[in-house]
Amino acid sequence: MTPLPSEAIAVSRLEKRFGDFVAVDRITFRVKKGEIFGFLGANGSGKSTTIRMLCGIITPTAGEGTVAGFDLVRQPENIKQSIGYMSQKFSLYEDLTPYENVRFYLGVYSVPRDQWPERIDWILNMTRLKDVRDRLTRELPPGWRQRLALGCALLHRPQILFLDEPTSGVDPITRGHFWDFIRQLAARGVTVFVTTHYMDEARFCERIVMINAGRIVAEGSPKEIIATACPDSAGADLNDAFIRLMKRTTV
Repeated sequence: MTPLPSEAIAVSRLEKRFGDFVAVDRITFRVKKGEIFGFLGANGSGKSTTIRMLCGIITPTAGEGTVAGFDLVRQPENIKQSIGYMSQKFSLYEDLTPYENVRFYLGVYSVPRDQWPERIDWILNMTRLKDVRDRLTRELPPGWRQRLALGCALLHRPQILFLDEPTSGVDPITRGHFWDFIRQLAARGVTVFVTTHYMDEARFCERIVMINAGRIVAEGSPKEIIATACPDSAGADLNDAFIRLMKRTTV
């Protein structure tokens, strides 16, 4: 499919089956460039499977789509070079220092070596880890390790950033700082595709898709979703809407 010039991600009737099990069931949505886009659902709803397809890790069973202008089926390697990905599980090397982790991932992303000094300074300053660059990563607080993981995902300056529950296990103050940083990235034109179980975080998204049992059950701004899901509750919030939608669509 051909995305619009303003779109970073576009998928149509995307499906993923594992044998007889349908993990993602013909979903269609689009994400604008520079948008903070929330992808929400209960455990086992199909979120992670969708992200893995969008990141070029697994091939869709059916449907079509593009990420950063590249085809999901025909150009997965191009997609991988155009995106950054941060998983909910800390995936860096804890027996290396932040500086060593950054250098390692510069190599993984094939960033030209003459750009390494500038990128190292940029990431360590942006993540506020310059003063601890030579400490072992495992000695850092969880929030600092998450900042390092996010920094490593940005080293090759991707057009699109996928964040899979990036603040899981992080205290509320650190979560607030993390989201300030996410908003700064979006203001610079980076498209942020984020999953979270924290509804107070999801309200920062410009648009949201909610998925359950592999199917999209709601789409729109946080206010639109609340109004549609909870028309009879004046004081309802996104958490109320999420619970109601998940219950309503659970077989």
